[in-house]
Amino acid sequence: MSDALIVADLAVARGGRTLFENVRFIARPGDVIVVTGPNGVGKSSLLRVFAGLGRIERGSVERPGGGVALMDEAHALDRGATVQAALRFWARLDGGPDPTTRVAAALEDVALGDLADVPVRLLSAGQRRRAALARVVASGARLWLLDEPANALDAAALDRLAALVARHRGQGGIVVAATHQPLAWDDVQQVRL
Repeated sequence: MSDALIVADLAVARGGRTLFENVRFIARPGDVIVVTGPNGVGKSSLLRVFAGLGRIERGSVERPGGGVALMDEAHALDRGATVQAALRFWARLDGGPDPTTRVAAALEDVALGDLADVPVRLLSAGQRRRAALARVVASGARLWLLDEPANALDAAALDRLAALVARHRGQGGIVVAATHQPLAWDDVQQVRL
């Protein structure tokens, strides 16, 4: 298994319609790929393929070792659980040492430590988005797949997101972000669908 995300001549179709084709790039440790394009072009579908959840029409995807974490619009947190309980559920599934400590650190990273005992259903849209980001951070995955990561985030949360992405890159992680909003991140590769 490679330490890079290798995408070769990728084509993805949905409902009998080709969304995109001939997508190719290599993302090595420390790289960030920003995928852009109009709504409906397949940005989210591309991330789902990278996560192993979508079907490839043609081409191939080779994921790096070290795990994959996907943050998409369905934040996948139990609305009836507290924020920390919902995140611990995923941290236990992800494996790795001490899920409780990883979750607590991730909540601090996204400035939600004070809301750890609040039910997910009571969070604002921006807080739910930050909780979903905390799930990615706590996963310990090498490959982060972030679908519209800036949605519902205020300026302070956008700064935290940029800092977390920079830290992940510095630790040899890879980030692929699909977005229609500009992201103020340094040294990124652009892929336009």
